[in-house]
Amino acid sequence: MTLPTRIEDTAQLEDLLSAPTPGLVESVRRLEGDVVILGAGGKMGPTLARMMRRAQETAGVQGGVTAVSRFSQPDAAKALEQAGVNTVACDLLDEDAWAQLPDAPHVVFMTGMKFGATEDPPLTWAMNAHLPGLVRRRYPHSRVMAFSTGNVYGLVPVTGGGSLETDPPRPDGEYAASCVGRERLFEYFSRKHNAPLALVRLNYACELRYGILVDLAQKVLHEAPIPLATGCFNIIWQGDANAMSLQALECAAAPGEVINVTGPEMLSVRHVCEAFGERFNKTPRFEGAEGPDALLNNAGKAFNRFGYPTVDVTRLMDWIADWLLRGGETLDKPTHFEVRDGKF
Repeated sequence: MTLPTRIEDTAQLEDLLSAPTPGLVESVRRLEGDVVILGAGGKMGPTLARMMRRAQETAGVQGGVTAVSRFSQPDAAKALEQAGVNTVACDLLDEDAWAQLPDAPHVVFMTGMKFGATEDPPLTWAMNAHLPGLVRRRYPHSRVMAFSTGNVYGLVPVTGGGSLETDPPRPDGEYAASCVGRERLFEYFSRKHNAPLALVRLNYACELRYGILVDLAQKVLHEAPIPLATGCFNIIWQGDANAMSLQALECAAAPGEVINVTGPEMLSVRHVCEAFGERFNKTPRFEGAEGPDALLNNAGKAFNRFGYPTVDVTRLMDWIADWLLRGGETLDKPTHFEVRDGKF
């Protein structure tokens, strides 16, 4: 696929975000069958669901995609239906709702709660650690790919190359601890039923409407102060995150296969903001100094299995700068990646 020098509008953006890679098409060809995507109404879910459906169509396999969410905005469900994705609107914490979900040999779990976790720990644990048990009650033997997060590793030295899948979790705060709980519940039922499981620790997806690069670009553009305490980060183009995470379905095994998904670079907040400053003809305003550690993942295992991302950071920054200068829409959902105490 030839990448454009600029992204003109939301329709083109979502088309790019949902375009399946050749590797995903081949993986889907080997994993014929229906896919249920739980929690598909968030920032990443709609384009991931569309990508899975497009991959099935390109591969010419039997099977469909069902996206499950509360769909508080009906237009989101309508757009998915128009793209060939079936939708079911329900609250997954309502245990009676599970009976209406279709059978499927493959399940993608995207449901979770991060922001507001500190204010409402019970709901956070219900969403992040209780739901896996309900998933396995409804789909005890299905192949599951469940999204987790690099937050389970905690902060690591910026000189260490990032956390590996073999590193023990060191969660800080209710959110990260509940995500370890999510992983453990999925692993328990995977072992109990000998059911294949892949846990994708994502860190962080980014497109033109949200993500760390968007957060930083907006601060530079609007001349807002930029804290440096969390001085480094990882990101990956959301389209690549979609494709790699869906390919992880094929890697699923009992009692669980862990895969980090992020970009190959450790990016400097200072350097990224200076680069945006050149694009905007602005001088970034920094506060404080870089700390010795950050939330960083090493995704070498994913690159060995799925290849490197198709969109590099320079191109993504060019797209974002152009998008913001033209007044492109944003989701107004900051990542709060700079949080260092795990309180979200």
